Amino acid sequence: PALPHHAIPEGQTPPPDRVFKIGKQVWIEREDFEEVPPKGYKRLFPGNVVRLKGGYVIECTGCAKDANGTVTEVHAKVIPGTKSGTPGADSVKAKAAITWVSVASGVSAEVRLYDRLFSDPNPDAGGKDFIEALNPNSLKVVTAYVEPSLAAAKPDQKFQFERFGYFVADRVDHVAGVKPVFNRVTGLKDSWGK
Repeated sequence: PALPHHAIPEGQTPPPDRVFKIGKQVWIEREDFEEVPPKGYKRLFPGNVVRLKGGYVIECTGCAKDANGTVTEVHAKVIPGTKSGTPGADSVKAKAAITWVSVASGVSAEVRLYDRLFSDPNPDAGGKDFIEALNPNSLKVVTAYVEPSLAAAKPDQKFQFERFGYFVADRVDHVAGVKPVFNRVTGLKDSWGK
């Protein structure tokens, strides 16, 4: 999920809550699943339960892999009576909540992940040619599936992509309703793995 990143001026009404449609298939982040999890991992793995943020608690029942052994599907079952915001939603305790988007309504978007331009904090110190200090990995372009409201975003509109940082709809390449393109402005610190 993405959160609009703007302050609500005094006297104005905040935008209404968004409605998310859940279906039989949802996209999740690849790093939210481990077939054989490391110690302390709380996200999705066979036999573990997690909450789909704003949705149900699910239990992982297994996964499917391609010929190279890469996980291509995660199988899970919904635990009835656990929909967020309903009586009994907390009847099953999940140690983690993961973000998701419905396969049926998710929209493909180009996401540009910018990193440091230089691999050296002082790229031209001591007479060095700063060109040699350019970071070859300063831009990574990925395809992501986003909630439908992001496809309608206006160029230059800002968002927080939960767990990933702050993004802005590209002012040139983003075409509302046609071609969603988002640029990462700054990332968030992730405590996992520390």
